[in-house]
Amino acid sequence: MPSRWTILAVLFVARAAFAFQFGSVGAVAPQLSQSLGASLADIGILIGIYFAPGVLLAFPGGAIGRRYGDKATVLAAILAMLAGELLMTSSASWSVQIAGRLIAGTGGILLSVLMTKMVADWFTGREIATAMAIFVNSWPVGIAISLMLLPWIGARFGLHLVNLAVAGWILIGLVLMAIFYRAAEEAAVSVVGERGSLTPETVYAVIAASSIWCLYNLGLVMIFSFGPSMLVERGWSMAAAGSTISIVLWLAAISVPLGGFLADLTKRGEAIIVAGCIGFALLTVLLSRSGQVLPVVIAVGAVCGLPAGAIMSLPARVLEPKTRAIGMGIFYTAFYAGSPVGSAIGGKLSTSLGSASAAVDFGAVLLLACPAILWFFRRIVSGQNRSAIPST
Repeated sequence: MPSRWTILAVLFVARAAFAFQFGSVGAVAPQLSQSLGASLADIGILIGIYFAPGVLLAFPGGAIGRRYGDKATVLAAILAMLAGELLMTSSASWSVQIAGRLIAGTGGILLSVLMTKMVADWFTGREIATAMAIFVNSWPVGIAISLMLLPWIGARFGLHLVNLAVAGWILIGLVLMAIFYRAAEEAAVSVVGERGSLTPETVYAVIAASSIWCLYNLGLVMIFSFGPSMLVERGWSMAAAGSTISIVLWLAAISVPLGGFLADLTKRGEAIIVAGCIGFALLTVLLSRSGQVLPVVIAVGAVCGLPAGAIMSLPARVLEPKTRAIGMGIFYTAFYAGSPVGSAIGGKLSTSLGSASAAVDFGAVLLLACPAILWFFRRIVSGQNRSAIPST
């Protein structure tokens, strides 16, 4: 029987395929723009629309898994990712590209929501923090590999092979899930009985936390989606640009768990969020202007992952166990509602201002908004704590 670490490895590979597919458009954006006759604004829409199904699916995703089974639902989700990628391979039509991304994104969102629960099922009470850190890192690893590998494939073999490479990884994830995954013997079971209700203040706090997570991720998305195009505009080859920007994601795979460890060790998660987001923003601005690209890229990667763990811990501060399912549904719904909009705005700004660096700068602005929203979140939590103290 597979061990829990084997299970984690399978989930890692499958979720990294989700990241690999999402990052594929940004990785070959210059070539894709030329092939489709699309502007950077169009590319921004194509990048962001991948998350659009999350607005409808994030909230009921857990219920779908309970009804049909986690493994069956995830296998269906991976098949949707594969179908969407193959549809994009079949035609260069813009409408087909949009349809393919929507179909693939539908599968990717379901996969992401359910796999978080599957990791918890296997590791609750045993190395849960380590397991979650490894699992979360599947995202930057998948993006980094897409930035390194896909521009090289696109330059030598064309976009058709890029799509097939993405489909190949998805297929590997499908096979591994089908063969090796099984449900944990002591899977977490929701308590049947009273269903918790959320107060308006708790909803506001969850949406604030989700907004921070959304803006933080969009700051990172602007780097790996428009960073390669920005370097190509400076005369870099597409392969060199993608490989260089991928360094950010490789280093993020180290800085994400490091930031979570520091937040737990110091009990100063909010300070890490503020310092991390401001530092990330300043380095992002420097990246769009500096001629010394490699040192700045390394600095961005070392800093950008630090706030992630502390941000993801925010919902737990306001959600009780009986309200956690519905609360996290709201969290992910708000996150996926904002992500496509942010990517589209970044692409539109790049087109309007004539440079992909505009999107990178836009990401810095979004990062600087995170501490302000954190202040709002803290005010809500403080108000809840005061109201919870009985009067004497």
